[in-house]
Amino acid sequence: MVKHQPLQVYERQLCLSCITGIYGCRWKRYQRSHDDTTKETGHRVAPFPVESGCSFSPNDRIVPSQHSLFTGLILCFDRVVAERTCLDPRCKKHTWELLWSIILLFTFCLLLVWFYFWWEAHNDYNEFNWFLYNRSGEWSDGTVPILATTAAGFTYIAFLMIGVTAALLTTVIGVISVNQTWGQEWDVIPISLQATGPFLHIGALAAVTALSWIVAGQVARSEKTMFQVVVVLLYLSVLLGLYVVPLYISSPCIMDPSTLKQRPDVIGHQGAPMLAPENTLWSFQRALQMNVTGLEADVAISVDGVPFLMHDRTLRRTTDVGKVFPDRHMEDASSFNWTDLRQLNAGQWFLKDDPFWTVHTLSWREKRLIANQSVCSLEQLLRLASYHNSTVVFRLRRPPPEHPCYDSWINDTLQAVQESGVPQSLVMWTPDEHRAQVRQLAPGLIQTSVEKRRLQRLHLDGISQLLLRYNQASTKEIGNFSQSNISITLYTINEPWLYSVLWCSGVSSVSSEASHILKKVPYPIWLMPALPICSTIWGPCMTTCGSDPGPPAVVQEEFNLLGHLLSTRPDEYCLMWVSVDIISFAVVIGIFIFQKYRTSGMRSYNPEQIMLSAAAVRRSSRDLNVMKEKLIFSDYVMCRGAQRRPSLSRQPLELGVKEVGNGVGSAEELYEDNGYDY
Repeated sequence: MVKHQPLQVYERQLCLSCITGIYGCRWKRYQRSHDDTTKETGHRVAPFPVESGCSFSPNDRIVPSQHSLFTGLILCFDRVVAERTCLDPRCKKHTWELLWSIILLFTFCLLLVWFYFWWEAHNDYNEFNWFLYNRSGEWSDGTVPILATTAAGFTYIAFLMIGVTAALLTTVIGVISVNQTWGQEWDVIPISLQATGPFLHIGALAAVTALSWIVAGQVARSEKTMFQVVVVLLYLSVLLGLYVVPLYISSPCIMDPSTLKQRPDVIGHQGAPMLAPENTLWSFQRALQMNVTGLEADVAISVDGVPFLMHDRTLRRTTDVGKVFPDRHMEDASSFNWTDLRQLNAGQWFLKDDPFWTVHTLSWREKRLIANQSVCSLEQLLRLASYHNSTVVFRLRRPPPEHPCYDSWINDTLQAVQESGVPQSLVMWTPDEHRAQVRQLAPGLIQTSVEKRRLQRLHLDGISQLLLRYNQASTKEIGNFSQSNISITLYTINEPWLYSVLWCSGVSSVSSEASHILKKVPYPIWLMPALPICSTIWGPCMTTCGSDPGPPAVVQEEFNLLGHLLSTRPDEYCLMWVSVDIISFAVVIGIFIFQKYRTSGMRSYNPEQIMLSAAAVRRSSRDLNVMKEKLIFSDYVMCRGAQRRPSLSRQPLELGVKEVGNGVGSAEELYEDNGYDY
């Protein structure tokens, strides 16, 4: 019995397969070979398919560490330029690749903005999850998969240049969805740039300066003047654009520290919902422990006229109504009477869903208190605030038309406020309905509006306080309202950077779900003080140059505008970005000079000529082998004939083989004839 031994034995490497597959899309065994001679259908296989940018030659070995986003774009443009001089018909396929490279760059920029948006929207993750809950009916943290897929797509695009189509389509769909359901959140980008703009400018400038090493290397090695000129012009355009970006950066934290106003008061939005269930008595007690100056709540009215605290229209999310009243879990919260509401548990959902990922930080005692929380009434909240001398602001939701208190909801709420015994000066009244009547019955209430109106209308209605979302008031508007003796409270402020920006803007108070975090911010995160440097230097220059009648009017106007922008920049920031620009420019010039010197001694070569020469060598060798086989076969036939005719000489045969060999030449000789040294 004959046993056949396998020619090759492969060891299963599951871990290596996963790593190479995820990182480089190399899922097959032959694609993981480290040998450059690995072949598939006669061509060398690239470690990963270059889906975007240029479709590199089959004989090109593409390594992720060598060809990332920026080098891939530069090489692609080099190929497009080389197409004009390339004689190989295969080079004519690179025309469309310039368009594909533009798509790649657009996808990268879109993903960068998308990633930055979700990074800065961390302040409003709970608001986004609540929007998802209203649409799906199930509470879950929808930001986790979005951040994971965004980070993965950004990594693949930036370093591997694969998955461009999937990343582009997914991001576009995400942008459209957010724009339809959460469009107001886009305002977080310009607001966040007020806090991160100066530092993003320095980071971007450092990245573009470091990129000059790649650009200078490609320009120095290239022999095409058009390619060199276009790449240098594009790079310098981006670099000069970054140099002047600080002229248009506006941040309230670039100011004189002596003009900084007092620290804004913090109001507990729904208590302390990160540490306890929202709108429960324990949540407000936890907020008071964090030294808040006020409490904010959402108020609904029961069917028997008792105001109670509830944010949602139904009781499904924050109570166990599905367990106690399974047939009524979809009904409006105001359709229950106070007796039924007192039977519901309003704390177990917090331990189960963990909406802010904070349950693991709670002690056993706190978890026990949370598990026993019930629905809180407005009267309980007012008595707690009165005891701690804390301000109370609540949003009153009108019951549905079939509700018995549909017409008397204002009177029922006002009666509860008066019966609680809380001083009227501690209550911020927000409903606009029957405001004149409320002012007559309770003149001590702080009249508050949740809509931004003109100053004349606010004074006419007796409104002295505004409760707005943080994107509804600019720094200039905040200053105008403050000068008119109208205080502004902005919600919902959970991040220290946003709190710092609003502090520098002059806001009097903020409403926050993270009072325990803002408690640790005794001063703005960063503040750029002023030093008499730039204005001292630029002021006399602007005056002197402005009085010179030499330049044309247009040039003089632009020059004066530039001088005004520079002179109005706080001087320490002006000195910082001017110094960074000078250092960056010096480094870029040095890198270009070094790369030119480094590549000046290298011998130039044409890769296309080498490929054509190698192809000629392969064809010649193949023809030589065919001729030898024919001669050997002829030799065999003639030798059989020589047995019959011994006088026949074999010398012409040997001479024929020698002549064929001498007529073709070796591969080394072909390379030497073309002037290449290997």
